[in-house]
Amino acid sequence: MREVFQQELREVQERLVKIAELVEAAIENATAAFGNSDVALAEQVLDGAEEIDVLAAQLDQLTIDILARQQPVASDLRLMVGALRMSASLERMGDLAQHIAQLARYRYPESAIPKGLKKIFVRMGALDVEMASKIVELLGALDPRVIEEVRDLDDDLDELHAKVFEKVLSDKLADNPMGAVDATLASRYHERFGDHAVSIAKQVQFFLSGTLD
Repeated sequence: MREVFQQELREVQERLVKIAELVEAAIENATAAFGNSDVALAEQVLDGAEEIDVLAAQLDQLTIDILARQQPVASDLRLMVGALRMSASLERMGDLAQHIAQLARYRYPESAIPKGLKKIFVRMGALDVEMASKIVELLGALDPRVIEEVRDLDDDLDELHAKVFEKVLSDKLADNPMGAVDATLASRYHERFGDHAVSIAKQVQFFLSGTLD
């Protein structure tokens, strides 16, 4: 029974990694579509969104089944509870990638990025992609060093998010209300993507150490 349980735990971890890989691909394509007004790439993100949702739901069901049958304790229980929370965060990250792609599609063939904010959004996109890559690495290797790397990237993302709001609130976008709305939404999507990555990192830390600090 213990061997079966360990195999089930490995399957939970493998499924988390698989979903994280899909999220990484989604945010990479979404940010590229947003930055380059690439409607085909945006459609690709939107078409693939359902797969993430389905896999997350399947993982939740597997985790609940394991909890009911095995009644794990200690670190195994932390992994099971954390898997449910991480699954929800990954699903939300996929949704946020979809929102960014939708902005690109809505404004096509025009750019959804107001003039003067291109560099900031390119950097925000790069940070989100890097954080997604770190989450794949973290879920696969469970290396605590990656947790701090994710947090550091999120700090950089928060700074850029604040800069976007400074520009939106300045007079420079007064004659472009639609651009101001797009910039506000996009910046928020990027920032929330990072928040969910940090949440996953915290759940891994809780599994490894039993604390969230």
